[in-house]
Amino acid sequence: MQIGTYLFGRKMYETMAVWETPDALPPLIPAILEFAPIWQAAEKIVYSTTLQTVSTAKTRLERKFEADVVRELKAGATREVAVGGPALAAHAIRAGLVDEYHLLIAPIIAGSGNPYLPGKDPNGYALILGEDISKK
Repeated sequence: MQIGTYLFGRKMYETMAVWETPDALPPLIPAILEFAPIWQAAEKIVYSTTLQTVSTAKTRLERKFEADVVRELKAGATREVAVGGPALAAHAIRAGLVDEYHLLIAPIIAGSGNPYLPGKDPNGYALILGEDISKK
């Protein structure tokens, strides 16, 4: 899968923006560092009513998530459109914009917060493949 555009809420964008300058991260294994050029090459749209500016290249700020605009973006896209962040993903799922779920579970992270998926899935998706990447 090649991501052409990432859609993020403010918090997820602020978390992911570190990939703009991965040299600032502690030493990482090469497999993880492979993500940096993927992030840098993609367009990014950040949906926020509180963020004043964006700090990364190929990024634009939108004040409101509009499902029809995203639907048009998807229809004209030559690469995948990915949604990051639980609140924004919930909007996209409820609007019927999500075709596939790619879930990465990192059990070393603990705490509270928004649920990974928004309650009942109105689209009736089913798990068709699961893979334990810890063995790779």
